Amino acid sequence: MQKIIELQELVNKKIVSNTYSKFPQELYDPLDYIMSLGGKRLRPVLVLLAHHLYSDKHEEALDAALAVETFHNFSLIHDDIMDDAPIRRGKPTVHEKWNHNTAILSGDVMLVKAYELLVNYPSEILPSLIKLFNKTATEVCEGQQIDMMFEKQANVREDEYLKMIELKTAVLLACSLEMGALIAGAPKVEAERLYEFGRLMGIAFQLQDDYLDVYANPEKFGKQVGGDIIANKKTFLWIEAHRLANPEQLKILKHWENISVFKAEEKVAAITGIYNDLEIPKLTQEIINNYANKAFEILATINANEQAKALLVKLSEDLLVRET
Repeated sequence: MQKIIELQELVNKKIVSNTYSKFPQELYDPLDYIMSLGGKRLRPVLVLLAHHLYSDKHEEALDAALAVETFHNFSLIHDDIMDDAPIRRGKPTVHEKWNHNTAILSGDVMLVKAYELLVNYPSEILPSLIKLFNKTATEVCEGQQIDMMFEKQANVREDEYLKMIELKTAVLLACSLEMGALIAGAPKVEAERLYEFGRLMGIAFQLQDDYLDVYANPEKFGKQVGGDIIANKKTFLWIEAHRLANPEQLKILKHWENISVFKAEEKVAAITGIYNDLEIPKLTQEIINNYANKAFEILATINANEQAKALLVKLSEDLLVRET
């Protein structure tokens, strides 16, 4: 049975071997740059893992794996522009290293390159892949727009937030799994179950990110703990705190949200204290476990290579207990 690190290496080799046009250089250099920044390669690895459930011919799924990773990085370029983010994976973002206009154009061409990779597949499965990819790409954009709308919304409900993270984060994980299964010739019903597994696990994954932003070990987290609190980001923890707070706690929350000059560590400490008093960490872990358990129940119904399923379970569990 192949290890996750071996699948990541397959993806990295595919990225290195994939060549873009070199003219105009200013358009294509950002593509090489952002794809070289690394990361866990979670989405392309999920393509390969789902494919591995039904086939050992990894090369069949590599174009789809790279298409998904290319699309993901396209979305990161544009997200960073919208967030005015200076750093991505410890390096300057594309719009900082070049400029906003180049970043927009480079992101656009990355989306085209993702489709170019998908059209390499045979005609009997290509329509299904393109339909799934189109649906997912649209939903990711919808999720990003809803997330931006939340910035101006005074109140956000839990169901609204869960729908947003499903669209912005979970559907691309789900798409990756279904694509891998389709390419391997899996039964349609099983490919759809893998999609649902990925959707549920993706929601749990994003909720864990919300939790880690506040409660991660700072030495292992790799970025400032409490960044969401500092930015008044309406995460699951924020929503639940506002729902459960008594009048005095709500007054403190509103105070920190409305002042523009403050010491970051004081704001983080004050709001984290309220989260603790309201047992928000416990509540968050409960909903994470709820989504994860439902996902694993679906995976258990899939009739496929048991060793490959064990690898998918191991990757999912590692994502839910990670500290970074």
